[in-house]
Amino acid sequence: VIMVVRVRFAPSPTGLLHLGGARTALFNFLFARASRGSCVLRVEDTDRERNVPDAVEKIERSLRWLGVEFDEGPSQGGKFGPYLQSERLQLYQYFAKQLVQVGLYSEFQV
Repeated sequence: VIMVVRVRFAPSPTGLLHLGGARTALFNFLFARASRGSCVLRVEDTDRERNVPDAVEKIERSLRWLGVEFDEGPSQGGKFGPYLQSERLQLYQYFAKQLVQVGLYSEFQV
């Protein structure tokens, strides 16, 4: 069995990138590169009230300055999108219904 490394960084677009987020993104990126894997940016934008316009672009720009280049994400796409969490709701609902139908999960609000 060949294991493929796939890591992600999932910031909330509620402001500028902070030091802890930069460290996490950098470590994930370096681990992915050392393992010949991929590094994914998936934005946790579900807190609509706190989202800041242009925050995703500013976070991406800051990470590029650090040398972090994502293989997949909202700017470049990829085969496992969408990369904005708010756009994944239908996908999650579909799989939740599947789990309910096969009896692996009890329905509460699917």
